[in-house]
Amino acid sequence: MNMPYKSLINGLFALPVAFLPLMDEIPVAIALLTPNRKVVLINRALEALTGLDHQTAAGIPCAHVMRSNICLQQCPAARLTDASEPVCIQGDLVNRDRKKIPIRVTFAPVRDTDGHLVGFMETVEDVRLLQELDGKIGKAYGFGQLVGRSQQMERIFRILPVIAQSDSSVLITGETGTGKDFVAEAIHQASQRAKGPFVKINCGALPETLLESELFGHQKGAFTGAMENKPGRFRLAHNGTLYLTEIGDLPLSLQVKLLTFLDDKIVYPLGSTKGFHVNVRVIAATHRNLEQMVKEGRFREDLLFRLNVVRQHLPPLRERGDDIRLLLDHFLHHLASQFKKPIEGFSGKALRVLRNYVYPGNVRELRNIVEYAINVCQEAQIQPRHLPAYLTEMRITEPDRKAEVLESGLPSIAAMAPPESGEADLDWGAVERKMIMEALLQAKGRRSRAAGILGWGRSTLWRKMKQYGIAP
Repeated sequence: MNMPYKSLINGLFALPVAFLPLMDEIPVAIALLTPNRKVVLINRALEALTGLDHQTAAGIPCAHVMRSNICLQQCPAARLTDASEPVCIQGDLVNRDRKKIPIRVTFAPVRDTDGHLVGFMETVEDVRLLQELDGKIGKAYGFGQLVGRSQQMERIFRILPVIAQSDSSVLITGETGTGKDFVAEAIHQASQRAKGPFVKINCGALPETLLESELFGHQKGAFTGAMENKPGRFRLAHNGTLYLTEIGDLPLSLQVKLLTFLDDKIVYPLGSTKGFHVNVRVIAATHRNLEQMVKEGRFREDLLFRLNVVRQHLPPLRERGDDIRLLLDHFLHHLASQFKKPIEGFSGKALRVLRNYVYPGNVRELRNIVEYAINVCQEAQIQPRHLPAYLTEMRITEPDRKAEVLESGLPSIAAMAPPESGEADLDWGAVERKMIMEALLQAKGRRSRAAGILGWGRSTLWRKMKQYGIAP
């Protein structure tokens, strides 16, 4: 299945033209399929949308590349014949990062010179922006997927459309779970680059050697196992936005390469002396204190200056006042509709518990709490007994909270509430470590469940476990 990528087009120009590079210049996601719906090739736009490169996709069923609900129903291509006209249908796909993206897909038959069916062409459009614009009707407090009406959030909603219209680098800061990913995507969708790709990469999720290849690409033979040329995320994001989350985890050697790119907009793949000019806007995000990291020599000051052209800080949920109630209602209505549960709201007691909680995991934790409650609730209203146990356990008295210890010697989550001002000897790191230990105990060692209890992602839990010496 490697031959299609070396195919040439003859007869259009004076000399043969390479087929795949021509397809890569088309700003619409395209796949060519065999009659039995296996992938012949995908272009760069579809690589960016699905997260799969063309070498991986070649020869496998289209359903394994698209991972769409269209495939789970009945593929329209299965009904196309020699005489069929193109078919357009809407659905969703799940990309490599397990993110569901609404799409519009057009299936068209590909015929030979005699009119016989030899395969299919599939074009895929990302319709997130259209759905977002439709959803703005009746949404009084929000921008993109962000919701809030506190003064801090209103200021953010006013400034984000202005930020979106420039091409300056953006640095988004804030605690884990405050919605940095949503801000980055909202900026992209509101910008003139909205029709281009939005490519995300977590700088802390890969080892340095793999991260460099993922970001900048590599040439065939650059290192052992480099069997094909790889474009890298910068080139995949051409004419769009590259979102670098957890930028504080970027190794120093790659910070130099990123700084070089921000200066001249040229990408040099591993093993190549030839550079590629790419038109990419860079948005970075971190929960770390980059200024402190600069003082400690763990982050380049010049890179901080280049990223910090436009800075947007997201406040923690505990500082957003009545936004807690707004978000509770927002997620309740959204998730109850999604799960088809006839839940009307929260009881007074449940609301008091939820409004008095400090949410160390911020909006992500709040959403997880509501989702848990909706799953277990079989009544018209969510009661305290439907909430995660650690919320109601925290309501015990202060002397009991300090004294409560499990048989294993680990403090319960009730004992892990953030320390009061009089407990200055217990820093947040110690509290967080205890929270992780208790969550793991409650989850019987299952990390995914422990992450859900804490309101974190699995990668966040793994990183913090390594930070506190809990994991090897």
